[in-house]
Amino acid sequence: MNTNTYDLIIIGGGILGTFHAYHALKKGYKVLQVEKDNFPVGSTVRNFGQVVPSGMAGKWFDYGVRGLEIYADIQQKMDISIRQNGSIYIASDKDETQILHELAAHYNTKGYKQELWSKTQVLAKYPNLQSDYVKEALFFPQELSVEPEFMIQRLHQYLTTTFPQYTLKYNTTIIGCEEKGDTVIITDSNLNTYTGMKVVICNGYEFKLLYRSLFNDSGLEISKLQMMRTKPLPHLELPGNILTGLTIRRYESFEENCPTYHTASLPEHYEELKALGIHILFKQAPDGSIIIGDSHEYAAGNRLDDLGFSISAHINTIMIKEAQRIVPIAEGDMASSWAGFYAQHEDHILEVDVTDKIHVRTGIGGKGMTASAGYAENSIQSLC
Repeated sequence: MNTNTYDLIIIGGGILGTFHAYHALKKGYKVLQVEKDNFPVGSTVRNFGQVVPSGMAGKWFDYGVRGLEIYADIQQKMDISIRQNGSIYIASDKDETQILHELAAHYNTKGYKQELWSKTQVLAKYPNLQSDYVKEALFFPQELSVEPEFMIQRLHQYLTTTFPQYTLKYNTTIIGCEEKGDTVIITDSNLNTYTGMKVVICNGYEFKLLYRSLFNDSGLEISKLQMMRTKPLPHLELPGNILTGLTIRRYESFEENCPTYHTASLPEHYEELKALGIHILFKQAPDGSIIIGDSHEYAAGNRLDDLGFSISAHINTIMIKEAQRIVPIAEGDMASSWAGFYAQHEDHILEVDVTDKIHVRTGIGGKGMTASAGYAENSIQSLC
């Protein structure tokens, strides 16, 4: 029996748990973080790697803006793949153009830097875009992109080399979490135990492993997203985060801050795409490959298996068809396709205090890469 004692134990090795660990370490706490897999393979790595506060609203926008600062500070000390190439939202019709102007006006009131670009300006910066698609665009120069397939491991490396009071354990599945006296005892699948003064559970829908009845009643929803990656396409140059008309019609920043969002007409060719929760994003990696997606299918948190494990060829086909309206790519350019499964909640995140020492903070959904750094700072401040 191996017993260790920590000020804080984080269950879950993804971006939300890791930034909880980071902010606790900054406060001088002794922290243990455990991850059930060889390394994180869930939502944190199955996404675009876009850090886009411009797509958030309310306090989540504020968390995202704070996250830009936190990412930049870490990147100065160690390369975790952060690139400041900005984000651009491209309008393809008059309704989307009007909504962009309204969002620009909103961000002017908040002092968040952005630039409205004409079609000529857009095509000068992005000459590979299909000219017929572009009407205008809104550009946010301060926003970031990361490489999700290895960023989290680099962030773990940064914490390991920077904070001697940090312990990270991969391949450690927690099967028990119980308050005993003034401490919490967690038990892994090898029956090793670890003692913490507090525990924060940030492991997506996997917290069902510890608190099944609580999980069943949590209100968590699972979103299945399909994404694709092309082979390296060095002849195409798409720096930064490329977000398009369907994104303008989806993201909460537009819904909450733009008066004509709810009255915009829906073009006929968008109907099936919208029904499948598809909006088209592009993010080019340093090797020239491009991530394209994504779609959204939903199930209750305790009915994950209803979503299945297969990739829908039809969904991929219509995503490629829409992507071809924007960027000259071919179906033969696709190298891989995958599904991501994100836990989300109607309150934007699930916050449950099991006891005054055991806390669930999970289900941040698609906000994770953008908002986790800022949210976790506030969370640690309130919990510790």
